[in-house]
Amino acid sequence: MGRTGVCCCCAALRPRYKRLVDNIFPEDPKDGLVKADMEKLTFYAVSAPEKLDRIGAYLAERLSRDVVRHRYGYVLIAMEALDQLLMACHSQSIKPFVESFLQMVAKLLESGEPKLQVLGTNSFVKFANIEEDTPSYHRRYDFFVSRFSAMCHSCHSDPETRTEIRIAGIRGIQGVVRKTVNDELRATIWEPQHMDKIVPSLLFNMQKIEDIDSRTGPPSSPTGGEKEENPAVLAENCFRELLGRATYGNMNNAVRPVFAHLDHHRLWDPNEFAVSCFKIIMYSIQAQYSHHVIQETLGYLDARKRDSPRVRAGIIQVLLEAVAIAAKGSIGPTVLEVFNTLLKHLRLSVDFELGERRSSTGSASFSTSSKESDERIVQNAIIQTIGFFGSNLPDYQRSEIMMFVMGKVPVFGTSSHLLDTSHLGDLGTRRIQIMLLRSLLMVTSGYNAKTIAAALPAPFLDPLLSPSLMEDSELRQLVLEILHNLIDRHDNRAKLRGIRIIPDVSDLKIKRDKISRQDVSFMKKHGQQLYRHIYLGCKEEDNVQKNFELLYTSLALITIELANEEVVIDLIRLAIALQDIAIINEDNLPMFNRCGVKALVAAYLNFLSQMIAVPAFCQHVSKVIETRTVEAPYFLPENIFKDKRILPKSLEKHEKNLFFLTNKIAESLGGSGYSVERLSVPYVPQVTDEDRLSRRKSIVDTVSIQVDILPGNNTEDKVSNTEEITFEALKKAIDNTGLEEQEKEKRRLVIEKFQKAPFEEIAAQCETKANFLHDRLAQILELTIRPPPSPSGTMTITAGHAHYQSVPVYEMKFPDLF
Repeated sequence: MGRTGVCCCCAALRPRYKRLVDNIFPEDPKDGLVKADMEKLTFYAVSAPEKLDRIGAYLAERLSRDVVRHRYGYVLIAMEALDQLLMACHSQSIKPFVESFLQMVAKLLESGEPKLQVLGTNSFVKFANIEEDTPSYHRRYDFFVSRFSAMCHSCHSDPETRTEIRIAGIRGIQGVVRKTVNDELRATIWEPQHMDKIVPSLLFNMQKIEDIDSRTGPPSSPTGGEKEENPAVLAENCFRELLGRATYGNMNNAVRPVFAHLDHHRLWDPNEFAVSCFKIIMYSIQAQYSHHVIQETLGYLDARKRDSPRVRAGIIQVLLEAVAIAAKGSIGPTVLEVFNTLLKHLRLSVDFELGERRSSTGSASFSTSSKESDERIVQNAIIQTIGFFGSNLPDYQRSEIMMFVMGKVPVFGTSSHLLDTSHLGDLGTRRIQIMLLRSLLMVTSGYNAKTIAAALPAPFLDPLLSPSLMEDSELRQLVLEILHNLIDRHDNRAKLRGIRIIPDVSDLKIKRDKISRQDVSFMKKHGQQLYRHIYLGCKEEDNVQKNFELLYTSLALITIELANEEVVIDLIRLAIALQDIAIINEDNLPMFNRCGVKALVAAYLNFLSQMIAVPAFCQHVSKVIETRTVEAPYFLPENIFKDKRILPKSLEKHEKNLFFLTNKIAESLGGSGYSVERLSVPYVPQVTDEDRLSRRKSIVDTVSIQVDILPGNNTEDKVSNTEEITFEALKKAIDNTGLEEQEKEKRRLVIEKFQKAPFEEIAAQCETKANFLHDRLAQILELTIRPPPSPSGTMTITAGHAHYQSVPVYEMKFPDLF
């Protein structure tokens, strides 16, 4: 009897390949494979490759019999022999042998014995690492995918055995992936029925380490020994390898099961594991396929738009992590799709929040408040995603996104924006305005255009400045901060933070370049828009300290980045006009606002005078500030912008030495070569359609001539009460009844010209008319003014560039001057 249990005579009649196979099995399986006979079998297989299929079939027959009889020692020997034959033989005839081998591996995996499952997996992994000479077009691995995936979910009672089986299942999946990807039929493994088993199996094992360690980030790179013993680490490596091999056509099939797994295990709230998974995905796939993941996430977000706020916030947070990584690579047309989807969900979130608020009653108020708070989480996540995505885009794309987001900001009274907020009402529209501007603030953060015209093109500047006219201090603050991001090209903002009197501006080490011709052209075209919105921003009753600080910073940044000699003169005219706002107080501003405007003017003129370094100008500004320190500290920012401030009861009796005087400034600058003629022209903001759209009254309805009443015969500057006479007042004074249509048309043309004509043209025309008005008014005054009852009443008339000497006032009649 031989080792096979067959008599020697019968054994001699058996085929040679069977005798060689039988000889490799020892009498006692503990002795292991008979190496000498194994060498003979290997040599025979290599020499006669046509016998490989018969050798494989016979080995499979023996192994199946041993498995059934639980003779596991012989099973180990058979698998070892198969492994050695596979490694040694690479001829085309190996294909039938492989089929027998896979049948034996499947037999082991089907058994309920963990050791045999691990043994079969090890053999399959060795086979997967073999590069076959020719591809196999008929072989499929459906069974192995299913079986290895099941092993990944092992629930064996013994923890060590359970871990061992799960590791074997993961390594088996890894082997299947490697074998199929290297094969010509690589598309087979990417079919949805396979991915729906493979991906959740890997995520299930990756999730376990998250449960145990509560880690918020992706697993760190393991050591060599840890890779074999830790299912989570091994599963992550396999997951990365799988994604790294994904191509354009099968990327979506690999990503969709991730969403299904996160749904099934409710991993969106909290979403630490979900974020970790998508970081792994984005860093593992090829960069040019990033937009696939983003598109799948956007589609999934749309599908879950009715879910709880925290689930939606978790999905948006995942999207944030994905776009933050993808923005550094190529994402193609997905950019606008991302913003469109996010803005749509922003509107939905506001709608949900307002709906909950409207339906809140009695006992349900607590839960409703909680839902509103959750919706705020969703909205903040959307804003953060929009801003972070935009701020990581290249500059050429970021400018387009700035225009895109700005076009979505709704403006009262117009339907030009693209975001439907008609059903949200004023409260919902304001919420969306604030959130979109906050996201735009993040998009513009760090944006550094070479020219201001590139950063603030007219199609962007006009709609951006519109919200600065809104009667909402927070909206105006956001607009100013966005402007700062775009104007500040040398990072000087931090040095200017906080409105204050700076003793020595040189200590700030301001960085600046010589203003370019493009920037000069920009200020000629759009400078008046910037001045206008700063001027109007100072007149708002709801201004708080932050508003004044931002307005001051705006003036300072314009000075640093865009100021040539002409702009400096315009800025001084603007500052004097702001001072007049507080003096005249035609808008009935609160005392804090009036003092705040004066403090802002003081801080800015102190900064400007040191920036242009004209000694006489600096001396005048310093003298006024010193006088205020003693006599009117509430006109300085350090005193008015503090918690315990003391406000005056009235500003009517202050002396002119507390104010910055136009004639003094003109005298100081004229001595240094500045062209100061335009300083005598009072600043009047342009009038545009924005006044109507922003629900404000128009700034001016007619062009007016200001008649200033000053005490005594002083003609140096206007520092006290001013009476304004409009065309309507002139009309009454002339008592010109029955105004004809021609005169109405003439008046309309004059108003339209002052509203829309360039400043230079208006200034030139005013200078031409000044001489005519001088002679004409002199004649009128000589003919119509009778002596007053007492010599105390005097009058100063200011029109255009002309300043007239004080004359007695008793009775005046004005003809039509235009």
